[in-house]
Amino acid sequence: MKKLFGLAAFLLLLAPCMLAQEHYTEGPVWRVQLIRVKPTQFDAYLTSLQQSTKPLIEEQKRQGTIVDYKIFLKETKHNAEDWDICVAIEYKNHAAMDGLAAKGEAARDKILGGKQAAQQLGEKRAEIREILSSELLQEIFLK
Repeated sequence: MKKLFGLAAFLLLLAPCMLAQEHYTEGPVWRVQLIRVKPTQFDAYLTSLQQSTKPLIEEQKRQGTIVDYKIFLKETKHNAEDWDICVAIEYKNHAAMDGLAAKGEAARDKILGGKQAAQQLGEKRAEIREILSSELLQEIFLK
């Protein structure tokens, strides 16, 4: 009887997930960072993205680690604390993120010259921008 009750409870908990998937299919996974650039540092930050981030992401794309990327500029701000730039990295699926650290380190070493150079870049960027949010999103396609 306990097993039957446990199975029924499990199915009731699983039902919303199963019903939700009737409405969509899963697409790629996106890592999205919302960034606020410090006052008077916008050009410096865009230069940093162009010189360091873009070559690194392009290398990861060439290696097949990522599918694509997008960089968005927010044109409407609700207040001074809002974000300015969004960097979105597309992965084929969750499984594509397995072993991501090692793949990322190899690309980092090739493009930026190693861990120490990347740490110095990170420290410089911390002076000109703040990461407000870093999210992992699942794209879905409605049926």
